[in-house]
Amino acid sequence: MSGTEHLTVRRVGATLVLTLNRPEAKNALSLPMLVGLYDGWLEADADDTVRSIVFTGAGGSFCAGMDLKALAGQGMVGEQYRDRLKADPDLHWKAMLRHHRPRKPVIAAVEGYCVAGGTEMLQGTDIRVAGESATFGLFEVKRGLFPIGGSTVRLQRQIPRTHALEMLLTGRPYSAREAAGIGLIGHVVPDGTALDKALEIAEQINACGPLAVEAVKASVYDTAELTETDGLAAELKRGWPVFDTADAKEGARAFAEKRSPVYKRA
Repeated sequence: MSGTEHLTVRRVGATLVLTLNRPEAKNALSLPMLVGLYDGWLEADADDTVRSIVFTGAGGSFCAGMDLKALAGQGMVGEQYRDRLKADPDLHWKAMLRHHRPRKPVIAAVEGYCVAGGTEMLQGTDIRVAGESATFGLFEVKRGLFPIGGSTVRLQRQIPRTHALEMLLTGRPYSAREAAGIGLIGHVVPDGTALDKALEIAEQINACGPLAVEAVKASVYDTAELTETDGLAAELKRGWPVFDTADAKEGARAFAEKRSPVYKRA
């Protein structure tokens, strides 16, 4: 498995768990973290035994965003990874889910701070769980910066525009309950249990047909900006082939035999 000093990777059944691991800096982004994240997304895509991904942070925080000390010219840890960025100048955007969408479902498990770049990466995930004391927000404008991780595009497509603009233009913090109220996250759970809830959701996904799951996720995103007519046509094109797979036949047999299906992804 991949991983770096600031990004840990582990398996829990059919779920790959990617953990931002720089708790002393509230998991502020670093080169080792970005490289590890991108490698983790690629590993999940390449391994057919991985059926879901849980994305979380260590030490009671998700991610406090960019390393502002580095931005101020005080250096950034992980200089040994500079060659990876030179080889792929887009690597950091892929790591942050701006320019890469894993084909497996990504479930965010958030505790503590999920602000600035943390909230930007959150928008690249599919299902979101947060501890009740979690804090969200896009603080960039308060620091004279621009949320260039995709928020001016994505946020208004994920929550009502009035809420998106308030979050973007005020730079204020949002509680987990408020974030759930505007639709940014889906579940609020007791502090310290976000990962457990995310893994529970992952297990429900893992029990489903993997080809169907991936096709459904792809269809949702591929049709998001299409007209209804074009979207329905695209859905048929994406969905009909799933009915001819061994997974679909196994699902039907298992239903008839009143047993749990055993999917082999074929």
